[in-house]
Amino acid sequence: MKRKVTLKQIAKELDVSISTVSKSLKDSSEISEDTRQKVQAFAKLYNYKPNNIALSLKNRKTKTIGIIIPEIVHHFFATVISGVENVANENGYNVIVCLSDESFDKEVINMEMLANGSIDGFIMSLSKETQQKKDFHHISEVINQGMPVVMFDRVTNDILCDKVIIDDNLAAFQAVQTLIDKGLNKIALITTVDYVSVGKLRTDGYIKALQMNDLKVNENLIIKIEDIDQSDELIEKLIESEKIDAVFAVNELFAVTAIKAALRKGLRIPEDIAIIGFTDGIISKYSTPSITTVSQNGIKMGGKAAKMLIERLESDDEDDEQYRTEVIETHLVERESTPTL
Repeated sequence: MKRKVTLKQIAKELDVSISTVSKSLKDSSEISEDTRQKVQAFAKLYNYKPNNIALSLKNRKTKTIGIIIPEIVHHFFATVISGVENVANENGYNVIVCLSDESFDKEVINMEMLANGSIDGFIMSLSKETQQKKDFHHISEVINQGMPVVMFDRVTNDILCDKVIIDDNLAAFQAVQTLIDKGLNKIALITTVDYVSVGKLRTDGYIKALQMNDLKVNENLIIKIEDIDQSDELIEKLIESEKIDAVFAVNELFAVTAIKAALRKGLRIPEDIAIIGFTDGIISKYSTPSITTVSQNGIKMGGKAAKMLIERLESDDEDDEQYRTEVIETHLVERESTPTL
């Protein structure tokens, strides 16, 4: 079945603005007769039907923002929600939070449910399954309906929209470089599978740091975890079987699991093995020992995402397709799991 043509597609095909298409279809006297006829003929040819959802959104603002996150167990996503809510509430907006649970189907269902007129725009981080499938049609359709989307953390270059990220590659590079500067050179990596964008970027940063310091990249020291339920077993095996003096983990859950495995083996932290994690959540601060970690500043990321979305929602320029990518700075918070120089 042929997919329905949208206002945006008509505008692109005829090289006119979306508002020109919209006004032409309403027989507005602001548009020349020639342009009106051309737009109407094209719309008729492709059986264009006005999208009732989009129309209701244009005519009735809900002052509500929808957030879709992949999981709630990581402290990072909770801080992003707080950041979004702070800025949203200051500007008179409410927030609805949905969980994709790393599922493509659930992400699609959440978007369809919220895009029925319940919200004005989306802030979202992609699920693992969506990134694995590389299927972003549900996001494209929402944007084509005239509903703005801001992505954060896990994003894709395949969708044109505003984005808020950190420089994952650089942050990982700097964390591993810190370990090397402390005289450690047998550094293991605990990361995610490559299709998770942030995991891949942090893996690349780890490899770059080793290569720039003339250290061999040993594949036996890199474990890529797909199923969180297998993390204990895989990390335990790494600590037991490989002679390493440091671990870089791409999230704090992997970091604290590595600490537990090292302590079970009788290793001292940081004397025998140093560990750096990523996120700087409650686990990192209150584990024993406390964990040196890359701080992502989720509150700032959420606040920036909300600000970008609200600016787009309240802009008078409906045809603005100049999208921005904002990069939030990171820094390393040093604690007990790494040695002092």
